[in-house]
Amino acid sequence: MVNRKKAITPYYVVTILLLAVMAVFFLFPLYWIVTGSVKIKSDIIIKSGEMVKWIPTTISWDNFARLFKSKTEFLGMGMPMAIRWLFNSVFISVVAMVLTCITASLAGYVLAKKRFWGKGLIFGLFVCAMALPKQVILIPLMKEMSDLGLLKSVWGSMFAVILPVVGWPFGVFMMKQFSENIPSSLLEAARIDGAGELTTFINVAFPIIKPGFGALAIFTFINSWNEYPLQLVMLTQNESKTIALGIASKLSEMSNDFGLIMAGAALASVPIIIVFLCFQRYFTQGITMGAVKG
Repeated sequence: MVNRKKAITPYYVVTILLLAVMAVFFLFPLYWIVTGSVKIKSDIIIKSGEMVKWIPTTISWDNFARLFKSKTEFLGMGMPMAIRWLFNSVFISVVAMVLTCITASLAGYVLAKKRFWGKGLIFGLFVCAMALPKQVILIPLMKEMSDLGLLKSVWGSMFAVILPVVGWPFGVFMMKQFSENIPSSLLEAARIDGAGELTTFINVAFPIIKPGFGALAIFTFINSWNEYPLQLVMLTQNESKTIALGIASKLSEMSNDFGLIMAGAALASVPIIIVFLCFQRYFTQGITMGAVKG
């Protein structure tokens, strides 16, 4: 068999160049944050007539040392406040991700594969909720969580941020679209064999919608991580703040300390990168599967 190399056309070259430019455009802020976090002050603040220092002249960890300087008591031991804020962010995002993926998968499966009165109305309400600005329901949510007594403690206020995210309408909408790809014949065969609804979902439906589950996990984690307005309203105690709130609360103290700000931003970026690397295979499969409805 003769191997034929793919001809390099002008269209192919333009596509590669365009993708390269887009990659640089999106990755450059991350590069600037990481390099800025280890730069000395003279490398960050450029005086008139000086060239921008794209690469640090000296690698310095002083910015991170100053970021971890403030301490707090947590679980019976001293801990840097920045690490406590990071823990809060990870805890809120992971718990919200797990609960949202479970509830959205079950709700999407029911809306896609079950027949019951009012199904169209319920799905329509989810779609309408997707178009509703978060700022509209922010104050009612705060009042509701306050009436439930969740805002009186550190852990309660964190769950006050988690609970509104669990019923994410986009997650239900997304998993309904993926559940449409499940062959009804497989579900009927499982029921004939005596499998219950939950067993059918776990053993038959879930393996088919798993790529969508992975994609939703990334979307939910990022959505929870970036839920700044809700966190700003619910998390009023210093010990309950997330890394984004913590850095924002210190901006007035370090308005010109760009190295410290970059160190905080770099620390806040690490968990999102790790989650994306762990779920990227399911993310790409999920996007492809969602585009082709079987």
